[in-house]
Amino acid sequence: MTNYSFSTAPNRRGTNSYKWDNAPSDDVIPLWVADMDFQTYPGITEALQRRVAHGIFGYTRVPDSYYEAVCQWFGKHHGWTINKSDIIYTTGVVPAISAVIKALTLPGDQVIVQGPVYNCFYSCIRNNGCEMVSNSLVIYDKEDMHYDIDFDDLERKLSHERARLFILCNPHNPGGRVWTRHELTRIAELCRKHNVRVVSDEIHCEFTLHNNRYTPFGSLPDELSYGSITCCSPSKAFNIAGLQIANIVCRDADVRERIGRAININEVCDVNPFGVEALQMAYSDGGAEWLAQLRQYISSNYDKLLDFFNKHLPQIPVVRMEGTYLAWVDCSALNYTSEEIEERLLKEHNVWVNAGCMYGKEGEHFLRINMACPWERLEEGLRRIAAGIEAMAR
Repeated sequence: MTNYSFSTAPNRRGTNSYKWDNAPSDDVIPLWVADMDFQTYPGITEALQRRVAHGIFGYTRVPDSYYEAVCQWFGKHHGWTINKSDIIYTTGVVPAISAVIKALTLPGDQVIVQGPVYNCFYSCIRNNGCEMVSNSLVIYDKEDMHYDIDFDDLERKLSHERARLFILCNPHNPGGRVWTRHELTRIAELCRKHNVRVVSDEIHCEFTLHNNRYTPFGSLPDELSYGSITCCSPSKAFNIAGLQIANIVCRDADVRERIGRAININEVCDVNPFGVEALQMAYSDGGAEWLAQLRQYISSNYDKLLDFFNKHLPQIPVVRMEGTYLAWVDCSALNYTSEEIEERLLKEHNVWVNAGCMYGKEGEHFLRINMACPWERLEEGLRRIAAGIEAMAR
């Protein structure tokens, strides 16, 4: 067994990093956009170096071994049997969701989400001329601080005559829930009852904290999941978003054909050779070993973050995270909007976090903090956040 260290990370400034090189000064600690500061699994780097040595980077054919890697990974690690013929490759999960909406709706149709939720859901819905409807997640217990689904409200939204799609985020970004099989089954039953199709974004599926377990929506019984669409990618887990590779999994052949046409209409049907190579190496035994150690490190970062907030910012509750590497904190005790808090932390304290309002009205008084970096860096970022919040609270 190889032991990997995540306590240090290379300098990313000057590499055209979206996360780092957009900062207004070199003293800023960026804890915002969802990519990690860790280098990827070394096996991926080695595979890419071999491919680069060839020196020709023309149009790429996706080989059988690519599909076999996807099927083997989800079967072995998540108990989900995928057939090769059910997979459509594309450049990313966001283009995938946009193409699915284009394929399965008409302008004016309703698409249901669960706010607060990943901001690109909103733009995908809007860009396809559909109406966004939110089945807002709720926190019933302010002591426990975790999100639940309001199933009564969900059924009301699903029963609307123009409701066509339900976009699930599993695990949920930014709320941190890893939905249980029971919760997924209730969602599936309600969607089947009202003839609304489920589209599940499972890009964060590998990031479960501690002993939480991810359940693929597509692994539910056939009568509940057959017509669903799952969008997944190794990009978050292995920090390879720039290689632009993702998959759509759908067992319904007619629906899959419609999605395939939309992928072509949106011109996101060609992938680059590095993404193809990287996915196959990521979904290997070595990749699984590296990922298990990374999850342990991020789980430790989360525990330390909780301890920091309890000691230094007890008035700012942290939502209980079961998955992702994105902490979600409630700043409603402050008399500022989330945008104002983000701006002041960046300008006055040189730490960059995400304002919760970008994830919908439900996130107005929240901040999202990226924990996927060495603890020493995260700790310094938290100190700056604490200094900023203390100044705003005075």
